[in-house]
Amino acid sequence: MANNLFQQAKDAVNRLANGQSFDENDKQAAKNAIQSAYTNATPEEQQELQQLEQQLQQQNELK
Repeated sequence: MANNLFQQAKDAVNRLANGQSFDENDKQAAKNAIQSAYTNATPEEQQELQQLEQQLQQQNELK
């Protein structure tokens, strides 16, 4: 299950990064997916989730 949440978080951030969608609901969904994935993530996944959060913040600053 954790891998599924982790993949959902990655997919959500990737959609935003690729410009497929970027409204407030999409940003919040990506943030929620990241936070949900943290719960059962391995240390390696947690590190990647932190990178996804940073990427999301950078995208938010650019828009």
